[in-house]
Amino acid sequence: MSLLRVLPAGRSAPLVQVASLHQSSKQCEQASQQHGQGIGGVTLPGPVRSGTSSAYRKGTGGRSSFSGNVITVFGNSGRIGLPVVNRLAKEGAQMIIPYRCDGYWLKEHKVVGDLGQILFFPFHLKDEASIRKVVKYSNIVINLIGTGINTKHFSFHDTNVDGARRLARISREMGVERFIHFSALNATTEPEPVLIPGGSQFLRTKALGEIAVREEFPDATIIRPAQMFGEQDRFIMTYISNSRKIPFYNTVHMYRGGEETYKMPVFNNDVVIGLQKIVQDPSTVGQTYEFVGPHCYQLSELVDYILRKALLVKELHQEAKRRHGYNPYTTMMTNLLEFVGRFRRHTPYFDWEYFETVECTNDVLTGAPTLKDLGMRKLTEFEHVGGEIARVYGYYKWIQDKYGDLKPPPLPIRSPPIIRKRSARVNAQSSFGANVAANVS
Repeated sequence: MSLLRVLPAGRSAPLVQVASLHQSSKQCEQASQQHGQGIGGVTLPGPVRSGTSSAYRKGTGGRSSFSGNVITVFGNSGRIGLPVVNRLAKEGAQMIIPYRCDGYWLKEHKVVGDLGQILFFPFHLKDEASIRKVVKYSNIVINLIGTGINTKHFSFHDTNVDGARRLARISREMGVERFIHFSALNATTEPEPVLIPGGSQFLRTKALGEIAVREEFPDATIIRPAQMFGEQDRFIMTYISNSRKIPFYNTVHMYRGGEETYKMPVFNNDVVIGLQKIVQDPSTVGQTYEFVGPHCYQLSELVDYILRKALLVKELHQEAKRRHGYNPYTTMMTNLLEFVGRFRRHTPYFDWEYFETVECTNDVLTGAPTLKDLGMRKLTEFEHVGGEIARVYGYYKWIQDKYGDLKPPPLPIRSPPIIRKRSARVNAQSSFGANVAANVS
């Protein structure tokens, strides 16, 4: 009414008509959905997704620009959550950060984007209303949520299967254009049991989670990363932790000494860059990628290299050695850490599920696209970064091996990667399983 007093009398009628049209817009949309026609037989357009504004770009690029992508990242408080948010925000994407933890643990996320580009919303994985709220205006949703332990409120199936299905279904219903889901390498519905009866629950539920995501969001992009390493990871830090070694003996007990397990560890930053390229490339829709490192190693070679780079060597009278099997002390510590982690919402460095997944399972490629198919030709080698992380977080930090105080440890011997056999022409002389063969090309 205030506008009608300011404007001339002759212009009040159009404003009244526009106001009346706005008031009846909702009824028109409902009528168009039911009958396909609006007032006076005029065909009205259908409802438009609320995230249409994500198609408008602004700025020259960078953190102070808007790239046109509004991205919701679930699981952003994990080990690669902050690097993922940082990389995508650097391109000018507006980031939606759903969180369930204390907001204090997300303080680093606030500075990776410009003012108004990083938005925080509390949510719960079992609360559909909160999930709809955080994906309402997004055109891309990334699911980094996953668990390697059973907790009091969330089991493997609750998190890796039901949670993934719920996020994919709600994203599709809310009109999200792309859904990117993180799974795990070697995920299978029938894992081979070694230490745990029935096999790894983590690998089984991750495979079931992929199936659930495909059912709810057929065009989803699935990423299967191998064992990741980096600062404060669950690989290098596990083998140099005091709880992993036997006191006074400095022995590390492993399944068959790690001599029959082959791994292809991948650097955290390479995984993040690969995810960034998937977001940029629309041709990756509906694809499944396997993110592995550039080389394959025998697990025993990796562990020996980690221990030597951590300066657990004979020259310092603290030599750490590998041993076959799990002795009573390792069994006791594993049961204790597993019990504490279940009730304190804390992921231990190792448990029986970790041994089953990491120390008893080979990294087998299935022929799916890898990081090289995304244009990443130079990947980070474990010898360079992994060894340096072991040295920084290891022991006797005042000793500098680069000055000749100690001889540099021998590099881990590389092995050919393992690929799943696809035809009878592939050489089947392998002891890693009935369906795998060494790739010597």
